[in-house]
Amino acid sequence: MLKRVTMASGTEHVPVPGAGLAEQGPYPDSPRGTQKKKSWFRRELHHFRNNRELFLLSLPGILYKLIFAYIPMIGLIIAFKNYRYDLGMFGSKWVGLDNFRYLFATDTAWRITRNTVLYNTAYILVGTSAALLLAILLNEIKAKWSKFYQTALFLPHFLSWVLVGYVAYAFLNHSDGFINRTLESLGFDPVSWYQTAAPWPFILILVQLWKVVGFNTLIYFAGIMGINSEYYEAARIDGATKWQMAIKITIPQLAPLVIIMLILSIGNMFRGDFGLHYFIPNNSGFLYGSTDIIDTYVYRALREVGNVSMSAATGFYQSVVGLVLVLTANGIVKKINPDHSMW
Repeated sequence: MLKRVTMASGTEHVPVPGAGLAEQGPYPDSPRGTQKKKSWFRRELHHFRNNRELFLLSLPGILYKLIFAYIPMIGLIIAFKNYRYDLGMFGSKWVGLDNFRYLFATDTAWRITRNTVLYNTAYILVGTSAALLLAILLNEIKAKWSKFYQTALFLPHFLSWVLVGYVAYAFLNHSDGFINRTLESLGFDPVSWYQTAAPWPFILILVQLWKVVGFNTLIYFAGIMGINSEYYEAARIDGATKWQMAIKITIPQLAPLVIIMLILSIGNMFRGDFGLHYFIPNNSGFLYGSTDIIDTYVYRALREVGNVSMSAATGFYQSVVGLVLVLTANGIVKKINPDHSMW
């Protein structure tokens, strides 16, 4: 605030010390700061009252995340301790980063890390492409048949990997498997699938695709149903084919949804599907070089050595890397197109 002062040399404006603090309100105790705080509180309270039904509906999900995701994070301290059952989580000896060195000090660290990253990359690329294609095809099927195909595609999602492992064994069994019986009937020699590592990357990708693609297909199909039909009507008037409408309308309109799904999938790139890589190869030692990932290796190490701290360190490491990957992927998308990023 300036005060007008008349001097011999003329009129000057002199700043008054302490003036203007009430107008600026930089402190919580200032009148304007307190008013701002009350205004924010009233606005949030008004927002809660207007949407209290939605908050009540979200309460079970919030409690689920709080109980099963956030409260157990206290157990991360085990990753930095030599955990002993008799001493408990807080009484065990602190060992720092010794448990993390276990994963990288082994000869198989590079192999299991490579397998985990490459398998998840293949699952993301193949699964996304197949789900998009099936969603577009479902959109072209008549309504009465669409429900049938949706159910048939979605059904494998509810099957456990143990059951899927038995189904795979029925196909791949050396003596009585369906594939070897077919090969013999065609005059070919049977293959010892559980002792031959070369074909297993393709087998695992096919099995994972069969089980998971239905869920992703329904997500993309729901996105297609939300696209404004006027786009397709205008394209038909212009003489566009089905393929052109899929390329020029459907896929661009689904791009934000696809990118969000990809970002979430990239976050799990360092966390492989344990059930898929353990039950489908039937934990065969001949296939470790081709099918082993971080999760299966740590499980076997935990079962043989019984070191809980090493297992907790590995899980913590995977979570941190997953967080970094999500933030990086979202940052790249935000630089390219801010409208398609998650935040």
